[in-house]
Amino acid sequence: MFTNKKLLFYVTAIIVSIYFLFLGMTKAKGFFAPLFTAIILSLVVLPLSQRLEKKIKKPVAAILNSLLLFLISVGLMALVSYQIRSFADDWPQIKETMAPKIEQLKEFALAHSPLDQEDIKEAKNSSSDVSSGASDKITAFMSSLSSFFANYLLTFVYVFFLLNYRHIFKNFLLTVFPDEKRETVKTIINKSARVAPQYLLGKLILMGLLAVLYSIGLGISGVNNFILVSVIAAVLTLIPYIGNIIGFTMAVAFGFLTSGDTTVLIGIALTFTVTQFMESYVLQPYVVGERVDVHPFFVILSVILGNLVWGVIGMILAIPVMGIITVVLLNIKSLEPYGILFSKREFPKESDS
Repeated sequence: MFTNKKLLFYVTAIIVSIYFLFLGMTKAKGFFAPLFTAIILSLVVLPLSQRLEKKIKKPVAAILNSLLLFLISVGLMALVSYQIRSFADDWPQIKETMAPKIEQLKEFALAHSPLDQEDIKEAKNSSSDVSSGASDKITAFMSSLSSFFANYLLTFVYVFFLLNYRHIFKNFLLTVFPDEKRETVKTIINKSARVAPQYLLGKLILMGLLAVLYSIGLGISGVNNFILVSVIAAVLTLIPYIGNIIGFTMAVAFGFLTSGDTTVLIGIALTFTVTQFMESYVLQPYVVGERVDVHPFFVILSVILGNLVWGVIGMILAIPVMGIITVVLLNIKSLEPYGILFSKREFPKESDS
């Protein structure tokens, strides 16, 4: 009886601790999200930084790597903003092209559903009331925008300090643990540092192949700016699962909505269906492969949890963070079963004797 109560107490304590841990991380997103992003980015450029440090001083190498990451991020944002501006320029044509189809859809809905004209009028009135709180929305938007840019710039400052003073953090970890554990700690640090670069390298190769496949399919389908749309759709695959949906929606916006041609929509759907099949069953296993040793089931769980905690940035960070956690668990003897559970490895089979 006492053992059952003790077990119940430990289980309850663990559940409550996990709940408050993630609740705290959610509330402290403004602090933790830039820091975790900077840690992953630092690990990504660490091999390049180590090569540069053989020729130039460490602070200069750290600054150059931080600037490189900053310029890459600015370039990606410029691509997306250009595409949004292009969509805004095409908006009058889209409205003119889609107006007859919207009317047909409305007539179909009235004829084949319980909706009537009063329901449609109420929907229009409710949508027109949205503008009543426009000033509050603008204020909230400006506040979130300023917060985003502050965290955005802060991330690259963190990258510089993490690269320049990484030996301090490594020495701290080695000093904290006893001498007999130092070799294990070194192994964990070295293996963890390789997870993010290996994952990104596999992802970059995968994105390049996806961009080519998307370009071929969307070009044949007749999508405007198909090369740019293909590149952005490939980059969006950094956001697991959701990125593919956003890429498909963007292709539909620049293909079907501007032309109104149903064959273009069919071509886009076929392109994304075939490409996603190739990604899931051919490219992903052979290109990314074992670079991040995390079981697909826990990949999905980590992505969902990352979205709940930090939104889009949480989804992007989920897989490399889960990969690092798995490496740590696999290299600690007492926690190895949990590492095997999270990874793609098999549990050792018991002998028949």
